[in-house]
Amino acid sequence: MKTTQPSRYLVKSVVHASEVLSAFQAPGEILRLREVAGRTGLNKSMCFRFLYTLHECGFLDKVGENQYRLISQKQPTKRYRIGYASQGQDCSFTREVLASLVRAAEVAHVEFIVADNRYDAKTALRSADQLIHERADLVIEFQTDEAIAPAIAAKYLEAGIPFIAIDIPHPGATYFGANNYEAGMIAGRHLGRWAKKNWYGTVDEILLLELSRAGSLPRARVRGIVAGIREVLRIPDATPVIKLDGDGQFKTALEVVRKHLRSSQSKNILVGPVNDPSALGALRAFEESGRAAHCAVVGQNAEPEARAEMREPRTRLIGSVAYFPEKYGDGLIHLALDILAQKLLPPACFTRHQLITPENVDHYYPNDSLFGVTSALV
Repeated sequence: MKTTQPSRYLVKSVVHASEVLSAFQAPGEILRLREVAGRTGLNKSMCFRFLYTLHECGFLDKVGENQYRLISQKQPTKRYRIGYASQGQDCSFTREVLASLVRAAEVAHVEFIVADNRYDAKTALRSADQLIHERADLVIEFQTDEAIAPAIAAKYLEAGIPFIAIDIPHPGATYFGANNYEAGMIAGRHLGRWAKKNWYGTVDEILLLELSRAGSLPRARVRGIVAGIREVLRIPDATPVIKLDGDGQFKTALEVVRKHLRSSQSKNILVGPVNDPSALGALRAFEESGRAAHCAVVGQNAEPEARAEMREPRTRLIGSVAYFPEKYGDGLIHLALDILAQKLLPPACFTRHQLITPENVDHYYPNDSLFGVTSALV
């Protein structure tokens, strides 16, 4: 670019960038840093910064060490619309997933549309219709009922919308979430080690709290708990393994465990719930019956309420397997953009798991006290 006289309206950096682009005189021409500097008259240091910036902005291809090629036509960057069908906001896990998604979508400059499934099958079906009507480019689906997963999947597939399923598999979706059997094994091994240390390995009963409507994959979490216990302890075949459906909710778990304890006379009971609300519900049932000393509980998710409970003196919530929902957003948005870019991806992306205990909870979550979270759930 050439001007007849200087103008106070000129932005010199834009002029220099234009000169760098003009140095490429033929389609596909590859120039080195020194060649661009020679053609523009800019010093190498300044020229390098402009080349680097123009590459980052998509105007130049970098084809070697300090070698660049002009992109023939800069295509406008599409701003994707990503839909999120949330499981509901009744528990801290789903709230943290949503908050992390909002942050990650903002950083990635994508339009983010939220529909609330409200932990209800019929609402989840309506949410799918809403996100299709909103013309989402991709949907992240988080709903628990395996029975309606095929119907939801059929809606997205018919609309030609790719989708990601969190924690509960849906036909045709890319799975993102827990490695359920591994998470269960982590919990079971910890229960077994605790029983070996504190009860000399004597276990009278294993109590499992399932989430039946979530289907087979989350059930693998419960199977992993039993396998982990048996890996550490020699449990007699006659030891009862009791399975109750707590529906993944505090109140339901409280009620079913409360009822069970009226008939059970077992002394040393290892409790393996499917998630933390179930774990806390079970723990409260033992406490109100005066039998807290008869149980040891390991939850799943390491939610804030469970972490607060682990800080209580003499708690029998001896651990919880963390899934780090506060980090879900980055992984989900990155995965969504890779799918939209039609990259070759595995069918499942698993989150990292870590055993959180009363001994290490402050190491992994040192800032909990700033938010004033308590363990009381009603």
